[in-house]
Amino acid sequence: MDISTAPRVVGVLVVLYLVWKFALVFYNAFTSPLNQVPGPFHARLTNLRLKLAVITGQRMYYVDSQHKKYGPIVRLTPTEVAVADPHAFQQIHKIGSGFHKTQWYSELTSFDAPQIFTMSDAKQHAARRKLLARGFSKSYLRATWEELVKSKVELTVRKMKEEGSRDRAVDVLKWWTLFSTDVSTHLMFGQSFEMVEKGEADTYIRTLQSALMGSGIGVEIPLVRFIGSWIPLEACRRLFASTPFLMAYGTKAIRGSKQRRDTANIFAKIISESEKDQGGDLGEKDVVIEATGLIVAGSDTTGSTLTYLVWAVLSRSQLKDDLQKELSALPQNYTDQDLENLPLLNAIIDETLRLYGAAPGGLPRRTPPEGAQLGGYHIPGGTTVTTQAYTIHRDDTIFEDALNFDPFRWFHLNTADLTPQQELAKTMNHPFGAGSRTCLGIHLARMELRLGAAEFFRQCKHAKLAPSTTAKSMEMENFFLIAPQSHRCDVLVGS
Repeated sequence: MDISTAPRVVGVLVVLYLVWKFALVFYNAFTSPLNQVPGPFHARLTNLRLKLAVITGQRMYYVDSQHKKYGPIVRLTPTEVAVADPHAFQQIHKIGSGFHKTQWYSELTSFDAPQIFTMSDAKQHAARRKLLARGFSKSYLRATWEELVKSKVELTVRKMKEEGSRDRAVDVLKWWTLFSTDVSTHLMFGQSFEMVEKGEADTYIRTLQSALMGSGIGVEIPLVRFIGSWIPLEACRRLFASTPFLMAYGTKAIRGSKQRRDTANIFAKIISESEKDQGGDLGEKDVVIEATGLIVAGSDTTGSTLTYLVWAVLSRSQLKDDLQKELSALPQNYTDQDLENLPLLNAIIDETLRLYGAAPGGLPRRTPPEGAQLGGYHIPGGTTVTTQAYTIHRDDTIFEDALNFDPFRWFHLNTADLTPQQELAKTMNHPFGAGSRTCLGIHLARMELRLGAAEFFRQCKHAKLAPSTTAKSMEMENFFLIAPQSHRCDVLVGS
């Protein structure tokens, strides 16, 4: 071939390739078995509308709007279906259902080894969960870590009061996030990062938070992650190329914990017991990766939930008075078990988790090879089916007066004698995930929520919302986790 004709040949090939791709898109759009599923016409052709919602922090709102328009089973993209039907939800998330996690979870992280959050193989996940669960049981956490959590809570509330006054507002989102992150890093790495003492996050946590944001962008727009990882700027390195730093830091912290006789981390028990099981031990790399993932899972999540709890209670003066009356009956040296027996405190926590749980967005699963019948529609094998707590927790057919923040509903739902409707509501409430994938740190999270809420409302009796904290400023953004759109929650803690 003459070199002068090469550009024209390449141009023709490119055009032919693009024509073929467009033809394939339109062919699939009109022949896909998913065409039976209701949804907007553009969902047959592209996923761009959903991606726009994701990168603008509006995914849960967009999906919810599609359910309102098209029903409990709705097509979002050429290969994804959103599910808000209670029976279909239970079918997807029941143990042994055959609906496995999608590749999205692995793409969200940049580690080159599996971790409990990303594992799609059910047997592999079950074995890892069994191993890790030993250090996250309620009895072990109370016996080993309750005093640490309580002392961190007390310090956090004291710092809030020192920083604030009747006229000077305190950003409780900042302080609750520092608190929950300090607890998580101490439990995972065996050392306090002393972020509450310093009043700010350290380099490791800032890098970890940037990496999480970068992963969220990268999984939706891989080209941005690829290009960003090669740009020699500190901000880009933190967003898209921070894995070596995080691994090195975590490895150093874990090794340091092993060398210090007077300290321990939550993996010390896991590792010592796993060595007794044939082939069940965790290597150092596994520990670092799991510890990093659990710090992410336990920091911004608990900090956000405590923030929304404080906001919800302070927005309702009678509820605040009732809670403080209940808390006033506690002994001076109360324990987490004492708090677990308080009906109103736990009802407020449950209602906060229902409406403002930190991860109310999609839980994508892949249909089994033979496909599945969901809500009256046959969904082919390999299709992504996604449920989201945001929609289910706001469904009036499941929760009576669902949009109303009503803790007293849990006085009935947390009893043994339930009506079928109440059974359904309790089953469909899933702020910590569902089925075998329920959050490993649920007992730690609830301990932190109980101790944090109790200490705040016992010590800050005259707290009230600052004028800058409004329903608008507290509207939720949804970048995988939720956060107030103002990224703060200002409170006047009083004297």
